[in-house]
Amino acid sequence: MGGDRAPGVVVDGAVEAARSLKVEIVLIGPKDVMDRELKRHSSVPSNLRVHHAPEVIGMAESPAASVRKKPNSSICQMVELAKNGEVDAIVSAGNTGAVVCAATMGLGLLEGIERPGIAVVIPSVKGPVAVLDVGANIDPKPAHLFQYGLMGSVYMQHVLNVDNPSVGLLNVGEEESKGTDFMKQVFKLLGDSDLNFIGNVEGRDIYRGKSHVVVTDGFVGNVTLKVSEGIVFALTELLKRELKRTWLNKMGALLLLPAFKRLKKQLDYAQYGGAPLLGVKGACFIGHGSSSAHAIHNAIIAAVTFVSHDVNRAIIEKVQQQPKGAAV
Repeated sequence: MGGDRAPGVVVDGAVEAARSLKVEIVLIGPKDVMDRELKRHSSVPSNLRVHHAPEVIGMAESPAASVRKKPNSSICQMVELAKNGEVDAIVSAGNTGAVVCAATMGLGLLEGIERPGIAVVIPSVKGPVAVLDVGANIDPKPAHLFQYGLMGSVYMQHVLNVDNPSVGLLNVGEEESKGTDFMKQVFKLLGDSDLNFIGNVEGRDIYRGKSHVVVTDGFVGNVTLKVSEGIVFALTELLKRELKRTWLNKMGALLLLPAFKRLKKQLDYAQYGGAPLLGVKGACFIGHGSSSAHAIHNAIIAAVTFVSHDVNRAIIEKVQQQPKGAAV
């Protein structure tokens, strides 16, 4: 029931995933609404079922308050199913704060992890880059950012098959002396660890692929993500205008159309599915509010991959490998 185009695209994405994956998929929401959406499809896969949840948490509602007041909402029921072991992973494109709140309180945190973090995988000229946190924790401690680096490194290694992922700290300059005292503390924690820490990275380095993992707090990470989305939109619109300006430009655009389509695919966040909420006891993926059916499908694939690769076990082992008292 979450997302700008819910429930239609969510149901479409779930049906698409049910047809392509050998897993059971549970749609959660008002049964009458789910049934009506499913009737649009000529056939419904047998591995897809509906779980009735009469309440809905709106995108603009207060996360903590809505989770307390609406236990029968699709978000809270989703977490309840995971808590009871009825599902192995949960996916939502709804109210991000509510998902984080419900998952954190309902599932709890992995042993040794102090705060969860949302990791968004974005494209760069050298391949995918994981940026975290992008909104789960806007007032972190240095230890939290250290753990984001740890969890991001594990995720890149086990899900995206990156050997010995490099970790960079998003800062206002590359030099170790740059940034606030807070950033210097994080720098030391990362530098003293066994992670492949390459030092500070700047905003422009994200899309250059300077590091596989970029660590930041939830406030800066969320702003970075939204600015990036705005730039992609603006460049796309400006390019369209220029290509339509003259007949010669239009002819050239036709010749370049295959290249434009490939570029669009590379820049599309949907190819990586949803963003994992790392650090909770379970597999929780948060989709973009404007997610398409294809994005929902890929988010489900990402969740299945997360579970099959036992990422949480790897995170716990990595935490336990750290010297006692180091950042935790």
